[in-house]
Amino acid sequence: MCGLLGILAANSDAAELVPVVERALPCMRHRGPDDAGTWHDEDAVFGFNRLSIIDIAHSHQPLQWGPENQPNRYSMTFNGEIYNFVELREQLEKAGYAFNTSGDGEPIVVGFHHWGADVVKYLRGMFGIAIWDSVERKLFLARDPFGIKPLYYATTERGTIFGSEKKSLLEAAPEMGIDAKKLNKRALEHYVDLQYVPEPESLHTDIVRLESGCTAIVTPGGEVKQTRYFKPNFPIQQVAKGTEQDVFDRIARALEDSVEKHMRADVTVGSFLSGGIDSTAIATLAKRHNPNLLTFTTGFEREGFSEVDVAAESAAAIGVEHIVKVVSPEEFAGAIPKIMWYLDDPVADPALVPLYFVAAEARKHVKVVLSGEGADELFGGYTIYKEPLSLKPFDKVPSPLLRGLAKVGEALPEGMRGKSLLQRGTTPLEQRYYGNARSFNFEQLQEVLPWAKQEWDHSDVTAPIYAQSEGWDPVTRMQHLDLFTWLRGDILVKADKITMANSLELRVPFLDRVVFDVAQTLPVDMRVSHGTTKYALRRAMEQIVPEHVLNRRKLGFPVPIRHWLAGDELHGWAEDIIRESQTDEFINKDAVLKMLAEHHPTERDHSRRLWTILAFMVWHGIFIEDRITPDIEQRDYPVEL
Repeated sequence: MCGLLGILAANSDAAELVPVVERALPCMRHRGPDDAGTWHDEDAVFGFNRLSIIDIAHSHQPLQWGPENQPNRYSMTFNGEIYNFVELREQLEKAGYAFNTSGDGEPIVVGFHHWGADVVKYLRGMFGIAIWDSVERKLFLARDPFGIKPLYYATTERGTIFGSEKKSLLEAAPEMGIDAKKLNKRALEHYVDLQYVPEPESLHTDIVRLESGCTAIVTPGGEVKQTRYFKPNFPIQQVAKGTEQDVFDRIARALEDSVEKHMRADVTVGSFLSGGIDSTAIATLAKRHNPNLLTFTTGFEREGFSEVDVAAESAAAIGVEHIVKVVSPEEFAGAIPKIMWYLDDPVADPALVPLYFVAAEARKHVKVVLSGEGADELFGGYTIYKEPLSLKPFDKVPSPLLRGLAKVGEALPEGMRGKSLLQRGTTPLEQRYYGNARSFNFEQLQEVLPWAKQEWDHSDVTAPIYAQSEGWDPVTRMQHLDLFTWLRGDILVKADKITMANSLELRVPFLDRVVFDVAQTLPVDMRVSHGTTKYALRRAMEQIVPEHVLNRRKLGFPVPIRHWLAGDELHGWAEDIIRESQTDEFINKDAVLKMLAEHHPTERDHSRRLWTILAFMVWHGIFIEDRITPDIEQRDYPVEL
């Protein structure tokens, strides 16, 4: 887990760009405060900040390796963790290769020499990888299947620059010919619509992301040629193989194996623990490998917006020491500028803030934490996944009658019973489901973004994904969509950026290829069934997690943002942000102020829409206006915990 930065020069002038990398590298020191280094030849320059987790004394990066007849042929920087590195090393040693370290990075570059780009198919883990082949003069880039680790890049006349964080590319903007103030309006519209910036774009026009599950090849002066190697496939089947208990046992075995692999580290591993089944299952399994496991949670003083009590009950039931961080409204507001800086692009999810504080607390005790992200997307955990079952009667309605019912639903008064059901039942899935985070309908969007163009909408993002799942059942299509939108756009961005802001490595055992291999075979009635979500996962965990969380709905880290924006806690803060923001070119601030004035949590709840705009305004104040300067600490931690 670290931060990488590199440049593939277009004109064999990499030596001239070494100072650029050296100057830009410290801005992501939080990703790796334990060690730093650079390397270059005439074509490429690599920089690296290391958070030492495995083989602490060695495995320095950038790492050089080559076969006997071509020593140091390859140079690699790698951000992430490979959990099956022990098995990979043994496999490659049997093939005749020698190793110089005992870390998880060297098997990647040796495997690249042995298998080429297909090395990614052998890796269990999270990663952003850059390998320079000095013989073939090709740069290889790769991201893990689900997009747990980020990788940004920009190509200009000077070459291709790539890194773990966008801010490091912005630091190099003058020398690389990147316009650090040019904002991508289409990406902004998508952000306001969806609450995150969808891959591969960023809010800066000149900088994009390598997509999850993709590799790329770049030659000096050439374009980034991207190839998708991971295509999630949910086989269309109605009946699970074997008995129900066989299925539950396969899930339990896969998850237990994943947690065991994710516990591999030469430092202390803890676990986040909320009140739901996902994090509780992970923590319970983790304790089997660390009897002194520490767990962490966060909450607020406001009643109904904290899982502290449930998490504490779970911790007691599984026998772990539990540490709690309670966040005040003042702490919440004060942390937002620095959080937006760490994010690189805004994510309109208030849960980012408590995550920041619980990560900071955890880092005082451990260097690695496990968490439950990904369970909902893989096993069918969101309540919205039950919607297709409730709308099933509409499938039998002839098309002419369906169109008539749609007109009736449209004509019914707002709030009238049955209106929502008719509207949802007569609207195709592709039009009604955009993922978990839509904030504005088109009319509301136009009020806030007067320049919004109707040809730019959510379908830019969702239509290509829906096209891949043609013929699948609607629940599975929703899950598949979320894998490529909400999961990698919100969930994993905040998981990576906010924990790394505190030099804390977060690992997600549910997002493991072995676990996915089991999850993707589950028929719908093993996911959404018996009046609940994640049915098979809950049954698989019956003998593992405490009874009080087995069927409890997951809340994560709930935030009382609706109430705070209406009350003294954040209303004045929000109004100041809106009035001081220099975003008139993009945002109709009068419309936003009107929303703030109207907002009342029990009458007109605009909290999600307001938070989306407020997050962008803070981001804009930092990265475009240079008006807001976050209070970023350069913290030092012990290398070993």
